[in-house]
Amino acid sequence: MSRFFWLVLVAVLAGCSEQTGQGGFAGLTGVADSRDEVPFLQPGPGDQLGFPEDFGPHPQHRIEWWYLTANLETAGGDPLGLQWTQFRQAIKPRPADAKPPDAENWPLEAAWMAHAAVSFDGRHYFAEKLARGDVGHAGARADPLAVWLDDWQLAESSEDGLWRLQVEADSWSYDLSLQISGNPVAHGDQGFSAKSATGEGSMYFSLVDIRIAGTVTVGGKAVDVSGRGWFDREWSSQLLKTGQQGWDWFALHLEDGHKLMAFRLREDERNFLSGSWIAPDGSVTSLEPDQIELTGRDWRTSENGRVPGQFRLQIPDHGVDVSVSAPPGQYWNDGLYPYWESPVTVEGSHAGVGYMELTGYGR
Repeated sequence: MSRFFWLVLVAVLAGCSEQTGQGGFAGLTGVADSRDEVPFLQPGPGDQLGFPEDFGPHPQHRIEWWYLTANLETAGGDPLGLQWTQFRQAIKPRPADAKPPDAENWPLEAAWMAHAAVSFDGRHYFAEKLARGDVGHAGARADPLAVWLDDWQLAESSEDGLWRLQVEADSWSYDLSLQISGNPVAHGDQGFSAKSATGEGSMYFSLVDIRIAGTVTVGGKAVDVSGRGWFDREWSSQLLKTGQQGWDWFALHLEDGHKLMAFRLREDERNFLSGSWIAPDGSVTSLEPDQIELTGRDWRTSENGRVPGQFRLQIPDHGVDVSVSAPPGQYWNDGLYPYWESPVTVEGSHAGVGYMELTGYGR
C-alpha cells in the first residue's frame, strides 16, 4: 500500500464531525461520522469491563488502542525507555459478534497504525507502521492475547502465560518478555473514564505491575534490559470534543509502591483533569478534576513544536507534590501525527519513574 493511499485515507478519516470534534488515531486528528445502518457505540457511565474479552478488539467503536510503556535498565544500570502502541480506527462499525468480511474482497472497514520507540543515551528512536484491517496484515484477539501489525506483535504464550513483544525497525529492535501481576485497574467510573465536564469519555483500564526482561538492539549493539512496564487499553467513539487541543498524560511508578495515572485535557475554556491513585495492594481511588494541579515548565522547542519538558504535579489529598521531568533531549514520535513520548523521573514528596505523553502541541 503506497504512502499516498494512506495520506488520502487518513485525510478522509480526519473530517471533523459536529458530534465528536477531534478523534482519529487516539484523538490525534478528527474522524467523520458514520452513516451506516449499524451505529457506532459510545461508552458511558454504567458500562462494565469484561475479561478477557476487553483485551480484544471492539469493532463497533471508532477508535481504540493497546499501549505499553516501560522503564528499563541495562545490565550496567543505564536507563532505557521503551514504548509500543497499536491503534485501530474504524471506518465502518461492525457488531462484535458479526462475522468479519472476506479478506479476498479486500475490505476496508478499519485502518491500523502501530508506533514503537526506544529512548536511550540521549537519543530517541521511533518507527511507524500502517495497514488495513481484515486482510491479515493487522489485527487483534483477546484469548490468548495477540495484537499484530505485520511482524510487530504482542502475543501471550500458551505455555507459560508470559507475553512476548517483538518489534524490528530499520536500525533498532527489541524482543521482550512480560510477566503480568495483579488485576486490571479500572479508571474513572468502573472503567468509564470521563474526558470532559460534559460527559465525553472512553472505557479505560491498565495493567500497572509488569516485570519486563529481554533484549534491545540499538546502533548494532544488543543490550540486555530489565525493569517495569505499564499497559493501557482504551476505546471510544467520542474521545475529544471541539475546543480540546490535546492532552498531557502521566503513568508513574512511585518508590513507596503507589502508582499514579493522571491526565489533563487542554480546553479553550477550562482544562479537564482526572486520574487514579493506586495503592500497593491494588485498590484504586479515582481523582476528581479539583484534586489535581498541573503546571508545565522547562519548555523545549523543536521543528515539531514547543512542549514542557517538566511538570509540577500536585495532589494535596494524597500528599503528592513532585516534579516530573523528561531527560535532556527531544522525544517526538515524528509520524503522521507528531506527539511527545518520553520516560520521566519523579522527585519531591515522592520519587519514582514513569512515562509522559503530550499531544496537540506540535504541527
